[in-house]
Amino acid sequence: MATVQVSEAEKLYVLHGVRDDLRVDGRSCEDYRHMEIETDVVSNTDGSAKVTLGHTNVLVGIKAEIGKPKPMVPDEGYLEFFVDCSANATPEFEGRGGEGLGIELSNTLYKVFSNKHSIDLKSLCIRPGENCWVLYVDVLLLQCDGNLFDAISVAIKAALFNTKIPRVHISEDEDGGKEIELSDDPYDCVRVNVENVPCIVTLCKIGHRHVVDATLQEKACSVASLLISVTHRGTVTCVRKVGGGSLDPESIFEMTETGKRVGKALHTPLMELLQKEESLGSKRQKVGFLG
Repeated sequence: MATVQVSEAEKLYVLHGVRDDLRVDGRSCEDYRHMEIETDVVSNTDGSAKVTLGHTNVLVGIKAEIGKPKPMVPDEGYLEFFVDCSANATPEFEGRGGEGLGIELSNTLYKVFSNKHSIDLKSLCIRPGENCWVLYVDVLLLQCDGNLFDAISVAIKAALFNTKIPRVHISEDEDGGKEIELSDDPYDCVRVNVENVPCIVTLCKIGHRHVVDATLQEKACSVASLLISVTHRGTVTCVRKVGGGSLDPESIFEMTETGKRVGKALHTPLMELLQKEESLGSKRQKVGFLG
């Protein structure tokens, strides 16, 4: 994880600001930084999205391919995650420096998203026990300025919303065998239902309070963090503690309640933005270097 060096005087300044609900950049403890979302930015994928949160940049591409269902769940498709930490994001990722973080992020994303409570995996099944859709989710960290999990989760939800899976037609040949035919019509496709797809809210414990969307400087002042994945109804689907410090039960309860409240409030404007952008179609303005 990218880190910065913070002096004791700076730590004290951040600590007193958080105590008074006034952070260094003027936000309150439960405020996110400015967020920009753009979908359909990579042409050779079935769905893609780019998210900018402060100075954190994340690009997500999703490719749908036909594979074989897992033996334990023969009537479900599944997701595979791969996270690439670009050396341009921070000098710490040069060489093989980002591999450990990439594996950690991939494992967490699999727990959060690849389950029946987040996505209707049965809808990805083509023929039980024979064929299913496998969604390969590739995440590229372009720039790192704290709060990676939140930015990645929003980007994944936006990319899943943008994903168009070709409609499948199953026919029989002369010998009675099954043949799979994919529709050539780009408009004849199946969309992924993202209603229950959660967003991750990361809360960092600083002093006796906790903050949402911590910067790298605030992260350096934090003893421990709590990752909470929350659906649009405020249901918690996954909780994970990060960091070497400890959290007492009362802090965990307070952070969980804050995460549920913040996460629930995040979903509504996110979905409104995605639906508004899609309604513009080809008229929408492309921004950034990917435009």
